[in-house]
Amino acid sequence: MAEARRRRSIPVGRAKPIMIQGTMSNAGKSLLAAGLCRVLSQDGLRVTPFKSQNMALNSGVTADGLEMGRAQIMQAEACGIAPDVRMNPILLKPESDHRSQLIVAGKAQGAFAARDYFARKKALMPQILEAFDSLAEENDVIVIEGAGSPAEINLAENDIVNMGLARAVSSPVLLAGDIDPGGVFAQLYGTVALLAPEDRALLRGLVVNKFRGDVEILRPGLAPLEKMCGVPVVGVVPYLTLDLDDEDSLAPRLSAREARGVIDVAVVRLPHLSNFTDFDPLSRVPGVGVRYVSSTTDLGRPDLVVLPGSKTTLDDARWLAASGIGACVRALSGAGTPVLGICGGYQLLGDELSDPHGREGAGTARGLGLIPASTVFKEEKRLARSELRITGAQGAFSVWNGMTARGYEIHDGETTVSCAPAGTIGGKPEGAACGNVFGTYLHGLFDEPGVALALARSLARMRGLPESVVGAAGAASAADHRAREFDRLADAVRGALDMEYVYRIIEEGV
Repeated sequence: MAEARRRRSIPVGRAKPIMIQGTMSNAGKSLLAAGLCRVLSQDGLRVTPFKSQNMALNSGVTADGLEMGRAQIMQAEACGIAPDVRMNPILLKPESDHRSQLIVAGKAQGAFAARDYFARKKALMPQILEAFDSLAEENDVIVIEGAGSPAEINLAENDIVNMGLARAVSSPVLLAGDIDPGGVFAQLYGTVALLAPEDRALLRGLVVNKFRGDVEILRPGLAPLEKMCGVPVVGVVPYLTLDLDDEDSLAPRLSAREARGVIDVAVVRLPHLSNFTDFDPLSRVPGVGVRYVSSTTDLGRPDLVVLPGSKTTLDDARWLAASGIGACVRALSGAGTPVLGICGGYQLLGDELSDPHGREGAGTARGLGLIPASTVFKEEKRLARSELRITGAQGAFSVWNGMTARGYEIHDGETTVSCAPAGTIGGKPEGAACGNVFGTYLHGLFDEPGVALALARSLARMRGLPESVVGAAGAASAADHRAREFDRLADAVRGALDMEYVYRIIEEGV
């Protein structure tokens, strides 16, 4: 049974940090940090998340028009506070295996090869600490998330996100290992063994994460692990199935190839797929199955094809042509299947993409030609929280006319269309609506209650099915749904961790 919530207090003054690191990527750091944020905020503390450097293609826009990683946006929501770019001062958005766009304090600084970035990243530490110190003056606790593993000894000298940051801000560290794939004892012990002595001194506890089954079977191994590592096991967190934002391409949902509902939605898994969390509210509508496809064989004959966001749209346009998926999407559209494009996906729906400034890959590429449109990439990125008033939708999407969708824009391209716009943003034409094809730059299209449900019912009618095959549960707002999921997460974390010990290490520091 989870420990009951109770009012806690931290001595007044500069915020106390606690850091969650992991033995590897996808160890569950983001969710553990979010859960701890929720628990501490439930207990009456002013809490904020922090991750000095995030590498992900899932990003969002703050109220003041700055870009940050979605993991920290999600964690801010867990705290019940507005996202602030100080929570994620450095964001890297990969464009290839060796090159990423660098975003500092919410603004793009250009694209850098990996070697060039590693040579300069230590110089970013003053800006990282400035953001951290600013948050520390306004909060009681800062829950810090590390990245990857602190045992990457080739990167340790210039580390700014794991133990290098923990040393700089004097933060105690909890190390989480992922038991789900096996080998968690080796993960945890091996990571601790590779840490430098000064870094081991910051380690205050171990967490076994994503455990399935009877914890008593695991327990005989915990005492020897504690002895070998020299720190206690703070808790065994169960494997949780939660509907919260995934951070990156390791998200399990991206491997889902089989639709789980009567209404089949196929999202094309572009090589540079970004902001795939756009479609989470649609997947929550009972009766709707959302799957991600990367081959013509997997595509099949869905009820809706979706082209999602892309970080490198020209390359993905070429991939669509080379893979044959582009031709299949055109054929499906010609046969009446609705096609939706968001941001980069909207650009891919048009005739041509041109990048004269080399923003996303210099040159030109052909789009799918499903809407009469062309896109030119500009030097300035548009970042904005926006409202799309839908007025021009046609075909299956016509049910959206009169609705307002609220979300955000992140794009370099400017698209010129010669068909009806999808609607307006700020009174100006936005997007494109051409028969059963709908395109928009608005991320978060499905977040407003009723938008996903209306489309699902329209798709059911197209199939000759009664609207009742999709459920009204999808009409719940995304914010309300996430709030319930955060509370579920907090209950699990509170029940699994020794919270008295966690509070003690927060208060004592290092």
